[in-house]
Amino acid sequence: MSINIIKMEKKLKKELDEERYQHTLGVMFTAASLAMCYGADIERAQAAGLLHDCAKCIPNDKKIKMCEQYGIEINKTERRVPSLLHSKLGAYLAKSRYGIDDPEVLSAIQYHTTGKPNMTVLEKIIFIADYIEPMRFKAKNLAAIRKMAFHDLNQTVCMILEDTLHYLDEGQGEVDEMSRSAFRYYYNLFHDTEDDGSSLTR
Repeated sequence: MSINIIKMEKKLKKELDEERYQHTLGVMFTAASLAMCYGADIERAQAAGLLHDCAKCIPNDKKIKMCEQYGIEINKTERRVPSLLHSKLGAYLAKSRYGIDDPEVLSAIQYHTTGKPNMTVLEKIIFIADYIEPMRFKAKNLAAIRKMAFHDLNQTVCMILEDTLHYLDEGQGEVDEMSRSAFRYYYNLFHDTEDDGSSLTR
């Protein structure tokens, strides 16, 4: 895939507020660094990192209307929390407005918020980069997660999902069931398979 990152940046900047745009650049650079570390395609990582939040600043009511217009499925959690739709809608816009036709790049954008079981290296890179990029500072265990990110992608994904689910289950927001499924998958990579981690994220 050959893309013009600079041209894409200029187009995207018009769609995001300044804080979101700076976050996006942070994710792009972090994703590129992780791609270098793990031997992934740097250009694909940059493209997915740059576009992961391309639908973030669209008003929530408009997100719903656009998803309905484009035939994008909306689950019950997304109906209640339409901000979650920015991932699915972002993947659609990355293809239709920014010319991205690489299925794995589009999937990395679609699942960068919830994660999913058995992610590809690129999908894990974008999921992690969104969490650890330099402008992030509030998340629990962030220093340890940032360090782990350059040693073990699977362990890092598991750590992020566990912390995120604990945070949301404490009343800070709704949990998409895809995130629970993803956590169970990655938890089981490191623990007895008879214990799926459900007791940690109820």
